[in-house]
Amino acid sequence: MDTTFFALNDPDILQSDLDAVAETLCSPRLSMGVRVEEFEQEFAAFIGRKHAVAVGSGTLGLLLALRAMGIGPGDEVVAPSHSYREITHAIALSGAKPVFADIDYWAGTLAPDKAAAKITDKTRAIVAGNSNGHPAAWDELRALATSHGLSLLEDSSEAIGSTYKGRPVGSFGDCAVFDFSQPGALACGEGGMVVTDNDDTASMLRRLRARKPQERSSVVLGGFLPLQAGMSDIAATLGLAQLRRIELLLARRKRVERWYDEYVAAFEGIKPPYIAPDVENVHWFTFVVHLGTRFSRSSRDAIIEDLEKEKIEAQPYSAPLHLQRFYFDLGCRKGDLFVTEKVADRAVSLPFHAHLSEEQIAFIVGTMKDASINIGAGTAIYL
Repeated sequence: MDTTFFALNDPDILQSDLDAVAETLCSPRLSMGVRVEEFEQEFAAFIGRKHAVAVGSGTLGLLLALRAMGIGPGDEVVAPSHSYREITHAIALSGAKPVFADIDYWAGTLAPDKAAAKITDKTRAIVAGNSNGHPAAWDELRALATSHGLSLLEDSSEAIGSTYKGRPVGSFGDCAVFDFSQPGALACGEGGMVVTDNDDTASMLRRLRARKPQERSSVVLGGFLPLQAGMSDIAATLGLAQLRRIELLLARRKRVERWYDEYVAAFEGIKPPYIAPDVENVHWFTFVVHLGTRFSRSSRDAIIEDLEKEKIEAQPYSAPLHLQRFYFDLGCRKGDLFVTEKVADRAVSLPFHAHLSEEQIAFIVGTMKDASINIGAGTAIYL
């Protein structure tokens, strides 16, 4: 079979998307304008929130949300260290101190009891993510935030379409942040969205995001220094076109997920993907295989190298934030978050997008199975 290159992700773009972008490119407005406003309105309706504010990235979205809530130097924010995206860098960028807490072993999301143990008199907020598309324990996290008088921010950058207790992700935090770069189902190059039901927060988000040309001499708005963190009409046009067929985009990815489930089940000792009891539907951000305990981090890396030799792009899922050099200065060290580190050492993201065929999935899984045998660790893996 043709194994020219199996990309980790390949956006699901139609000719109608290209036509819409071409129309915008021929318009007199390429920067943030009416297309952005239209995208915001339809995205807010899709999530069921009152406001949506388009931004340049998920990281910028969380940074703006923190600033809009008055969180900055001297404050602490509890957050997970485990995710594919590094959205929570925004905490440090805001001047606040990120305090990392461990995750639930099965769901991969922030564990409420572990987060509770990290709360101090300096804590102002909790940031929790829907890791790889699996919703966090939002009822418990909301109760925790309320009992301590904290803001709750939702990182939904990996989870568009997933639902928890009948509600879509993005509807649980005081603010929720989405990201539209790859490998998400809705990808418009770069961009993000912050959603909220709070009128004052939404107004502040817009003030901090960017200033319209007619507002540059405003005495009122002149008291805020915007980050020029908006989205272009070009990106918004592409995002809007995909949002209008998001159910189809997600369904096409579900088909690929089912093929993966079928072929990975041929491995000895397989476990099905974990979905918590309160979660009705998970749309995976990327297809993650969790290697069994007989594997080490070095054997995981060897498997990825073997896949690359067959032109299959694979990556570790999660480079724990607390182990990155920047956070060493905040006192973070290896061994601080046992579950996060254990999961990250054995998690591999495989190619996952709508353009993959069943035959290609069979080849990818078969190649990974051979690679696991080659390193002498056996074939038992766990999804």
